[in-house]
Amino acid sequence: MKLERLYRKAVEVGIARDLRGEEEIARLLAEEAERHKDLKDEEKAFYDPDRLFNPFADSRILNGDPAADVRIVLAGIDIEVGELLIARLLNKEEGGKIDLVVSHHPMGSALLRLHEVMKLQSRLLAKYGVTISVAEQLMEKRIGEVERRLLPINAAREVDAARILGLPLVCLHTPADNCVTHFLAGLFEEEKPRLLKDLVKILRGIPEYERSVRLQAPPKVVSGSEMNSCGKIFVDMTGGTEGAKDIFDKIAAGGVSTLVCMHVSEDHLANAKKANLNVVIAGHIASDTLGLNLLLDEIEKEERLEFVCLGGFERIRRP
Repeated sequence: MKLERLYRKAVEVGIARDLRGEEEIARLLAEEAERHKDLKDEEKAFYDPDRLFNPFADSRILNGDPAADVRIVLAGIDIEVGELLIARLLNKEEGGKIDLVVSHHPMGSALLRLHEVMKLQSRLLAKYGVTISVAEQLMEKRIGEVERRLLPINAAREVDAARILGLPLVCLHTPADNCVTHFLAGLFEEEKPRLLKDLVKILRGIPEYERSVRLQAPPKVVSGSEMNSCGKIFVDMTGGTEGAKDIFDKIAAGGVSTLVCMHVSEDHLANAKKANLNVVIAGHIASDTLGLNLLLDEIEKEERLEFVCLGGFERIRRP
């Protein structure tokens, strides 16, 4: 499989699994095309052309020739310089050929633009009953916070290392997060867990979460008790990073009773408790692993790949 095709297939799957709907994504891409058309020549020199087909600013080819063939992939939830050195060492000592390094979490320019994908959260909140103007205004504040937090980061370190070591590198963040969100929302809708203990049992039956239980990081109820009713469930696992901490009373007013998250900060959890929301932490690395596996399953429908797994990731295929 060509690197370019793997990347574009990941984007296609991310769009198909986006809870905003393909029609909304098409509208956003059309608006981007109009903005590009109106740019001055000096502005176009710095324009990222991937924006015209890829609505996920946190997912990009960061190094390597898009026309390169990919057969053996080293994949991790987190890829840093150490993991890249392992890839180089494997190529040198094992006589193998790591054709591509895949990171779930973004780096380089994709990390610096992480805040852009957070706009997705406003539409998700509206889907769950929050007034869109309220969602957008609260998220605007949080997006600004995240953007400023990312500004001083030395985001190019891993990309520089990949370039020096001659390793193609891609990060696939929101497409994978969309996959896990879509999967779990559909699963809970189908299984209709009555109590939080039933919801946790469903999670523990999924191989990626079963693995996290063995690693002593099980899904956990952190607000409410296991005997609480689930009510309406909001799977909150996409949109870059945690959203506005002042949104939880609005979520509750929209009819949601239970949040299922990858992780939650103490400030966010305190506000969720004030709003009398149940909160279940499914697990960060387990959820990311599930999302990346679901994404790779779709990619591998076109061509089977070989994987070397590290950085918290384990390749688990589904039929």
